[in-house]
Amino acid sequence: MIVALRPNSFVAMPRFVFLPGAAGRSSFWRPVADRLDDLGPVHLFGYPGFGEVPADPGVKSLDDLYRWIVERLPPGSSHVIAQSMGGIFAARLAVEPPERVERLVLVATSGGADVRRLGAAEWRDEYRASLPDVPSWFVDDRTDLTERLAAIRAPTLLLWSDSDPISPQAVARFLAAHIVGARIVTVAGGSHAFACERPDEVAAIIRSSSAPRAFAGPRTPGRPSHRVS
Repeated sequence: MIVALRPNSFVAMPRFVFLPGAAGRSSFWRPVADRLDDLGPVHLFGYPGFGEVPADPGVKSLDDLYRWIVERLPPGSSHVIAQSMGGIFAARLAVEPPERVERLVLVATSGGADVRRLGAAEWRDEYRASLPDVPSWFVDDRTDLTERLAAIRAPTLLLWSDSDPISPQAVARFLAAHIVGARIVTVAGGSHAFACERPDEVAAIIRSSSAPRAFAGPRTPGRPSHRVS
């Protein structure tokens, strides 16, 4: 794990935890995190065995990796921001030790849902070819958290592209229907990696969602999306 901790004052500030997707590298989120570090301490995770962090013999499954993350979370509650497969860990964090998640931002992720039945393109073959050293258990996992999504109570932002075949907008709508009060924001024209490719836009959206009243008002499923061009 690579952690960048940048406390800027002695006043209590929110903590920001960034979880990458299948690339497993903390560098994915660094451009966004660098634009938010004035808000509070930033913690960037990389996964063991994915290039940046040495493999851990105790991590042999997605459940093991989840526990590895939990053991390394900063104390107290955090704003948890996760991309792609990192959203599986984030959704579990928001359910299993819910007091650890103050706000949740899921970005182009499955969130633990079966995205294949929602029209998502298959990505695993190309992923294996491009990253042959990544643990096979990570690629083969089919975790389905659908039945547990309704238990998420943290204010949740769903940040999506309108042109991502790996996690199409149908996935965002599905998650919004299952997570109470979840709000969809759509970035026009972004790829699956838009969070890294367009850090100014993404950081601005996350900054806005981190404001105390960002989720004020009645929390009802499936609020209308907001498009950022």
